[in-house]
Amino acid sequence: MEDVAIVKGDKLILRGLKFHGYHGVKPEERKLGQKFLVDVDAWLDLQPAGKSDCLSDTVSYTDIYRIVKEVVEGPAHNLLESVAQLIASTTFTKHPQISAVRVVVGKPHVAVPGSVDYLGVEILRYRSVDASN
Repeated sequence: MEDVAIVKGDKLILRGLKFHGYHGVKPEERKLGQKFLVDVDAWLDLQPAGKSDCLSDTVSYTDIYRIVKEVVEGPAHNLLESVAQLIASTTFTKHPQISAVRVVVGKPHVAVPGSVDYLGVEILRYRSVDASN
């Protein structure tokens, strides 16, 4: 199955990205904002960069970091699903060599009756399905 090969292949890993944003459906979330935690995995063939040791043969972590920063610190969305989707689709648009992307967006400060690290969403998108984004 092709999808399994993509998910098991080479990937760039970004963990624990933290930004202040204004996403949510509650008025206080839109007014005060809150911290968001983001993880990203981006699948692409890293063998050319491994052989050449040249940044031009891969995607810079910084480029993906900037995409996440622009989305999370940008215009407010009601849902984390929408934030995650925009991160994924922008990553595909700006980096055609990326074949799949996994995005986790979490809110560490949520009003629930108990202790949590964060609540959030995780999406996995494949270029073959999302090429039109």
